[in-house]
Amino acid sequence: MFAACATFLLIIAGALVTSNDAGLSVPDWPTSFGSLYKLPPMVGGVRFEHTHRMVAEFIGLLTIALAVWTQKVDPRSWVRKLGWSALATVVAQGVLGGITVLYYLPPAVSTAHATLAQTFFCIMVTMTLVTSRHWTEGAPKPASEVRGAGLRTLTLLTAAAVYVQLILGAGFRHSGIKLLPHLVSAAVVTVLLLWTSLRILRRYAKVAAIRRLGIALLTLLIVQLSLGFASYLTRVQWGRNAVQPELGMVIATVAHVAVGALVLATAVMLMLQTRKSLLPALEPERAATVQKVVAA
Repeated sequence: MFAACATFLLIIAGALVTSNDAGLSVPDWPTSFGSLYKLPPMVGGVRFEHTHRMVAEFIGLLTIALAVWTQKVDPRSWVRKLGWSALATVVAQGVLGGITVLYYLPPAVSTAHATLAQTFFCIMVTMTLVTSRHWTEGAPKPASEVRGAGLRTLTLLTAAAVYVQLILGAGFRHSGIKLLPHLVSAAVVTVLLLWTSLRILRRYAKVAAIRRLGIALLTLLIVQLSLGFASYLTRVQWGRNAVQPELGMVIATVAHVAVGALVLATAVMLMLQTRKSLLPALEPERAATVQKVVAA
């Protein structure tokens, strides 16, 4: 949980670098102004870029500890593999970050760097969830309470759609792609999130873990739409002639990126939780038999 929260702060730090146009404030990598250890003058864009690097290094150390610890204490092989996947992802993320500096912010690499950050955050959130007491000690709902596999499929589609939306958002911020694909994807994601949340509140309100995530997803959607509109106004409309990033634009865009990460993490948690709390749909004949038993 601590590593996941620190990763969320790292995403905010990265968004501050981009929103303040500070990506090349420290011109070398892996050193900072020729030194691995000496703190450079924390002025201008350097304070955003170098802080981002220091937080990233701390996350790297946390991930090493987490992977080793998980390997030693968790009996589930897939969780141990998830820990090593997290370590591989954070190493790849560091390399991509270095390439963005050495090759002067190539758009494709910068977009991949932002996308992989969201992927790593999801891995951290997943590890937090599957190592929690609620997950390890909880039991799935009885088959009599399952209304089919529809919600399981819907949550998978929702998480995938949010992930694609964040890729398009990163492309808009880093690569200068048109805003239209991001807006069209936002409309699709909004429909899926509303559909998922309302279905949960109507049909699965008694399953507390799923209900809480559904409410959180709906709340975050409202906040994210508001921040998206604010980002559009401050960056595209009001800030198009600005000589340097203005405070309002920075706040709106950074908050938009941060809440987007929370939406994705919540969607992933919901997808996993439905597979934990709800059993798959039964075959029609078996479902009829179960219903007879329950009725008896």
